[in-house]
Amino acid sequence: MYLVTGASGQLGRLIIQALQDKGVAADQIVAAVRSPEKVLDLASAGVVVRKADYTEPASLKAAFEGVKKVILVSSSEVGQRAPQHQNVIDAAKEAGVELLAYTSLLKADSSPMLLAEEHKVTEAALAASGIPHVLLRNSWYLENYTASAGMAVEHGAVLGCAGDGKYAMASRADYAEAAAVVVTTEGHAGKTYELAGDEAVTLAEYAAAVAEVSGKPVAYQELPEQEYVKVLTGIGLPEGFAQVLANSDVGASQGALFDDSKTLSTLIGHGTTSVKDAIKAAL
Repeated sequence: MYLVTGASGQLGRLIIQALQDKGVAADQIVAAVRSPEKVLDLASAGVVVRKADYTEPASLKAAFEGVKKVILVSSSEVGQRAPQHQNVIDAAKEAGVELLAYTSLLKADSSPMLLAEEHKVTEAALAASGIPHVLLRNSWYLENYTASAGMAVEHGAVLGCAGDGKYAMASRADYAEAAAVVVTTEGHAGKTYELAGDEAVTLAEYAAAVAEVSGKPVAYQELPEQEYVKVLTGIGLPEGFAQVLANSDVGASQGALFDDSKTLSTLIGHGTTSVKDAIKAAL
């Protein structure tokens, strides 16, 4: 049995699809979710759905029954991730799982990004647990930017505070496939994979690609970090999350989201999604 946490989320759903693409039967996949009613489509397709709340250890213990391999998709609740992940690790250890794959952050052990802190704590917890595990250190998702490509076209601008920092981005589907590969093939326990897209772009280059694909003028506008925070809060993001996003741009300017090892494309056996293809799909 393969268990995927956060299975109602965008990455979790793609991992479940990737597992099936690798030949895993639906009834051998456990979709662990806080709200089972959100994945009725998975249940109707034969996937085993179990309630599993990161904050309720008893629910996790029940969800992990009979499970051999786990993909721990990092929680979306920034600031609460470390204790939530610890609960999952404890449940996995009690269940005696054979392998746990964790979706961490690129260069988590050395990254200057605020987002790296909880990933570092989780990686340390995994090391202390004794569970055979593999670290999937994901770079940025292309969707982090392409989700707002239409807005960039409308306003003629991509905003940020990343300077000339390069983003080696890949699609969620690329990272999902990597997760499926490591739990369905052998030899990955104890490994750390720095996963990033084959193509790396600055935000100015990304804006130019949006302009080329859309046929409309789009340019990158560099802002001071706190000005960018004001823009993000102005469109409705919570202050704390806006600070984290702006800090991530600053981290990118320091190389935190760049990697040219092509580890991801090697692992999945094909090139990663291109920036222009992702923009075309989004628009």
